[in-house]
Amino acid sequence: MKLSILDQAPIAKGYTAKEALEASVELAMLTDRLGYKRYWVAEHHELDGLASPAPDILLGIIGSRTETIRIGSGAVLLPNYKPYNVAERYHVLATLFPGRVDLGIGRAPGGTAEVSIALAGNFLEKVKNMSKLLDELLHFIHRDFPEDNMFAKIVATPLPEVAPVPWLLGTSEKSAQLAAEKGLPYVFGHFMSDADGPAIVKSYFDHCVTDKAKAIVTVNVICAETIEEAEKIAQSNLHWKVLQAKGEGKKGVPSIAEAEQFQYTNEEMKIIEKEKQNQIIGDPEHVKRELEKLQKRYNVDEFMIVTITHSYEARKRSYELLAELF
Repeated sequence: MKLSILDQAPIAKGYTAKEALEASVELAMLTDRLGYKRYWVAEHHELDGLASPAPDILLGIIGSRTETIRIGSGAVLLPNYKPYNVAERYHVLATLFPGRVDLGIGRAPGGTAEVSIALAGNFLEKVKNMSKLLDELLHFIHRDFPEDNMFAKIVATPLPEVAPVPWLLGTSEKSAQLAAEKGLPYVFGHFMSDADGPAIVKSYFDHCVTDKAKAIVTVNVICAETIEEAEKIAQSNLHWKVLQAKGEGKKGVPSIAEAEQFQYTNEEMKIIEKEKQNQIIGDPEHVKRELEKLQKRYNVDEFMIVTITHSYEARKRSYELLAELF
């Protein structure tokens, strides 16, 4: 089993966005040394307590501070951009860090309707054209436009020796179908989907037009030396989900002390219980068993781990324990 990382650059309450981004760079350096396969950075716009609207900028810093770990977007939300601009940016990264760059692509807005309009104008219209936008981006990456295409003579410079590797990310049957149709490797967001993930991933493998189909599954994990400690650390994450549901999560991931003092209503407890179902929380042996169960259900050899805690040190320790396991 191979492990990778999806970083949403969470801002812990009481910390600044600068400190959150610096913590992401430190985590990337640590996990590079620990032997993780990929470090991907998510794209979010004005979402509660998240500090990464521009993954490519953060990836430029992370790439310069690491040696072997692959770096990538998780994901570039393509309807927000022109494909040519995306190709240019990831060609810059692939030129600087040869053979290490992934280009994860998604269709979600990554923010509110107002943010989508500010970024891209008619976002919904661009979502409808997602397949066309994706084709255009892939042509720029692979330099294989048909000769009669208006973009055939345009080059997204600089041209790297090794092109960035495109992936398609999603949480639904529709995204799996598109990845299969385009022959792209696929990442399923188990951590943020109520859908039947194993069935969706199987459908992708069954219908992919290439014999090189590959899938990664993204999972929420909090690991500590003991189950009790992991559950205590997870309280801040779970409390944050309650605050977000109430529209009160903008100050960032709350502390454990704040979570412990809160009196939850029945409806809020339902939110917490639902969130627990989408997370693996425990000591190393428990986490290993649960990941192995998921591996059998999904039939994949790589998991991308999301870990959000109030303490950046607890987050690093969680990834250290996982590395020791696998």
